Amino acid sequence: MHTDSNSPTHIESTPHPGKFLIPRSHRQKFFLQFTLMTVLGWVVGGTASIGLEKSILGNLPPADSFHWVKILGNIVFALVFAGDQALVLHRYISGWLWILATSIGWLMANSMAIAWVKYISSIAGVSPELAFSWGFLSTFSYILTGIWLGLCQWLVLRRYAKQAWLWIFLPSVSFFSISLFVWFLSLVQDLIPEVNRTPILYWSEQTFTAIILGVIPAIGLCTLKRNSHRPNQSSSSSSFTNS
Repeated sequence: MHTDSNSPTHIESTPHPGKFLIPRSHRQKFFLQFTLMTVLGWVVGGTASIGLEKSILGNLPPADSFHWVKILGNIVFALVFAGDQALVLHRYISGWLWILATSIGWLMANSMAIAWVKYISSIAGVSPELAFSWGFLSTFSYILTGIWLGLCQWLVLRRYAKQAWLWIFLPSVSFFSISLFVWFLSLVQDLIPEVNRTPILYWSEQTFTAIILGVIPAIGLCTLKRNSHRPNQSSSSSSFTNS
């Protein structure tokens, strides 16, 4: 029988785990592993969702199924993305709760971002002379949607870390950094040979997006202080990996 990973009866792997959620001695390894698994989750999740969408749309009328297939593809991506992160995080918090919170938060943020972009684009079509302003507003709306992801993840992290409320805004910091990088690419795109411009821009954006989504949360997790009223999650790793 496996022990529930959320049970308070878990025994700490060390008698004095320290005041941080991620012990100092684990930080370098955790940072590298979390970033790597985030990049892997981005690639594998994206590939799986695109493959699923193409497979289903190839057998169904696009007009009737496109919307629902996109939702299904986003769910698959979110689960893979969150699951890969949980493979590293389950030593410190509940991996299953992280998967649930991150998947729901990602779907909410993605849905809100798409809705805002569509709405702002429809308004911008009426006033093309304000294209720059609408573009800025669209980007700002995209950044704010990260709060939904941060809120869902915070609901889990607050069980294990104290004063973790700032985490609510951390995904927005990631989205802001991604927006800055995309803006930078738009400035230097003319320096790239036109024959290779599209693939270089695409893969650069995808690569750095994945890295940013791994690096910034990894840094944030390393700064969180452990909730002294809850035991360390390290000993629950076998429960997550074997269940």
